[in-house]
Amino acid sequence: MSTAQEAPVFLTADWRTLVMLNWEIDPELLRARTPRGTTIDLWNGRTFVSVVGFRFLDTRVRSIPIPFHRDFDEVNLRCYVRREGPEGRRRGVVFVKEIVPKAAIAWVARTVYNENYVALPMDHDVVVPGRARYGWSLAGHRYSLSAAFSGEPVLPASGSEEEFITEHYWGYVTQRDGSTVEYRVEHPPWRVWKADAASFEGPVAPLYGAEFETVLSRPPSSAFVAEGSGVVVRGGVSLG
Repeated sequence: MSTAQEAPVFLTADWRTLVMLNWEIDPELLRARTPRGTTIDLWNGRTFVSVVGFRFLDTRVRSIPIPFHRDFDEVNLRCYVRREGPEGRRRGVVFVKEIVPKAAIAWVARTVYNENYVALPMDHDVVVPGRARYGWSLAGHRYSLSAAFSGEPVLPASGSEEEFITEHYWGYVTQRDGSTVEYRVEHPPWRVWKADAASFEGPVAPLYGAEFETVLSRPPSSAFVAEGSGVVVRGGVSLG
């Protein structure tokens, strides 16, 4: 059986202007969401969740561009995990919920990876450098994720929080039978801007559940914007 590192390419795209708002969280709130075979990944002893919004551009599934589904927005809530692979530590993400504006995209992600994708009305306002806002609606509530930024982006310093948040190159998903699927995401290191200002607006509980309400209702502990790049997402491999 092929490994996730060798698995065929499932998707290619450009991910651009990634607004990353980060909150420190009690790791106990994430234990039940940690897939089998992984552990919570820490930065300097601290546990984080992030809300990330970005542009998904020139999307191709198995090298095929899908009409009317190539360019769209995504917003996700994610946490960070790791596991030991043959080559050493693999640092990855687990998605709590992912929002896209297209029902077909959400269906494919749920079907192929069992990811918790939902389709909601979305919009964006992006000027680089300057500002980036991603907005969406749910059950009559209006939400937005935004950052203001200026100057030139720079590569994160080794060991920095920016490096920790941006350089997780694996995805892990718990399947319906309790097993774990692992997949690889390939991209070069991203340059980032530190946000001059940032905000997440909208009621937390209807979107992410009461367990995240206290954490996400306060200002983020850090915020930055990643420039982004082309990415390759490989097919998933079951870890059992």
